[in-house]
Amino acid sequence: MSVKIRLSRGGAKKRPYYYIVVATSDAPRDGRYIEQIGTFDPMLKKDNPERVKLNSDRAKHWLSVGAQPTDRVARILDAASLMKRTPSNNPDKAKPKKKAQERAAAAIAAADKAAKAAAEAAG
Repeated sequence: MSVKIRLSRGGAKKRPYYYIVVATSDAPRDGRYIEQIGTFDPMLKKDNPERVKLNSDRAKHWLSVGAQPTDRVARILDAASLMKRTPSNNPDKAKPKKKAQERAAAAIAAADKAAKAAAEAAG
């Protein structure tokens, strides 16, 4: 069974507070975990030193024995210089989908047709 380093949510409604925990991959998000290695408070400003508290020795240990961090935890560990995260880039995600492309092509064709009709009427 694989071991993950992930966030476990705590805090009140609309006031999130996360624990950085090491858990087996089949454990519930806010349920059973092996060890708590830090905390993350997203309500604080990004430059606040209290935003992320991390036990770096334990994080290094779990990374060395093969624990896989989730994307958000990988960002936190990268900021703490404990691991190197390669940023993902999906340029196709921002492109319009098939129907939107068809509508845009139809609009361009209609504009061309109108421009030709106006040129013939004027000429």
